Amino acid sequence: MSDENPQQTRTATAASCPNCGFVHHCICHAEVRLHAQAIFVLLTHSKEFGKSTNTGALMARTLPHCQRVLWSRTEPPEALLTLIADDQIQPWLLFPADDTHPPTPFAHEAGKTPLFILLDATWQEARKIVRKSPWLAKLPRLSLSLDRDSAYTLRRNQQTGHLCTCETGIALLELLGEHQDAKALQQYFDAFLAAYPAEKSGHPRRQTAP
Repeated sequence: MSDENPQQTRTATAASCPNCGFVHHCICHAEVRLHAQAIFVLLTHSKEFGKSTNTGALMARTLPHCQRVLWSRTEPPEALLTLIADDQIQPWLLFPADDTHPPTPFAHEAGKTPLFILLDATWQEARKIVRKSPWLAKLPRLSLSLDRDSAYTLRRNQQTGHLCTCETGIALLELLGEHQDAKALQQYFDAFLAAYPAEKSGHPRRQTAP
C-alpha cells in the first residue's frame, strides 16, 4: 500500500513552474538569453503582478538589464529617480505624445546608455500612472510608429493599435538595431501565445510515443 497522501499527489501534479508559472505547458525550453545593453524598466501597476497574461515578465526573464518596478502614487521609486538623473543615462518614457508633451525622435547620444521606461499596465492604468506621477512629465516621450497590428489577444479590453508590453520591447530592440535580440524575443513571445490557451484549458501536454 502506498504511503502517499492523494491530496499531496494532486497538489504536486498541479504545481506551476517556478520560472514561467505554467503548469501543463512549461515554456522554459523557449526562453532565450538576450544581449542588449540598453536598460529597460517596467514601471508596473500592482494589479499586473501575478497576472498570467502579463507579458512584461517575458522581458524581465530574458533581457540582461531589465527590471520590474512597482509603481506607487505616494512613494516614487528613489532608485529609478537616481538612475534617471545619472549623466551617463539617456532616459525615455514610452507613452503616446500629446499637445503638452510632443514626441521626441529617438537618437542615441554617444557615451550614454538608453533607459526605456515602459508602463506595464492596462491603458487605463497607464494613463493613471502618468497623470499621478509628476516626475514622469519631465522625461522625453518616445512614441513608436508601427505598420503592424498587435498579435496579443489574451485580454478582452486590448485596444486596436496598441502593443502589449513585450511587443513594445521587441519594437525597441529593432529601433536600437538589436535585430537578433528582437527576433529571439519575438520567438519567445510567440511560444507564450501558442501555449497559453492550452495551458488555461487545464489539460496536460500529450506525450508522443518514441
